Amino acid sequence: MTEVLFILTTVFVAYVVYAVVTDQNNTIKTLEKETGHSQEAEKTTVAAVATTAASAVAVTEKPKPAAKKAAAPAKKSTPAKAAEPAAVEVPRKPGLRNPETGEVATSYSNYRFAKRWVKDALVAEGLVDKVYKTTELDDAVETRIKAAMAKLEAMDKYKV
Repeated sequence: MTEVLFILTTVFVAYVVYAVVTDQNNTIKTLEKETGHSQEAEKTTVAAVATTAASAVAVTEKPKPAAKKAAAPAKKSTPAKAAEPAAVEVPRKPGLRNPETGEVATSYSNYRFAKRWVKDALVAEGLVDKVYKTTELDDAVETRIKAAMAKLEAMDKYKV
C-alpha cells in the first residue's frame, strides 16, 4: 500500500514540476514576442518625434531675431523690477527623520511600537528620562511621552 502511495505522489510531483516549467517557458516566449514588437514601434516613434522636433526647431529659429529687436527698445526705456519668487509652501509629510542614517519613521504615535532610534532620540534630547519598557508604561508616562513626541516633531533636526 505504501509503495502505491509513493508512486502516486511521485507522479503528481513530476506533473506539477512539468506544469510549472511549461508555464514559465510560455511566459518567456510571449514576453519576447511583446518586447520585439514594442521595440520596433519605439524606433518608428522616435524617428517620427525626431523629424517633428527638427521641423519645430527650424520654425522657431526664424522668429527669434525679430523678438530680439523688439526686446531691445523695451530695455532702453525703464528697467522693470525683478519679480520676487512666490514662496511655495510644500506640504510637510508626517514622520521623523533619523539624522544619523536618514531613515524616516512614520508610525511613532504609539511608544510601544516606535523604532528604537526614536526612543533614543527622546532621551538624547532630554525630553524623557529613560527608554521605558512596556511594563513601565502607565497613563502619566504615556502623556509625558506624547508631549515629548510633539516637541521632537517640531525640532528641525528630525523633520522630514
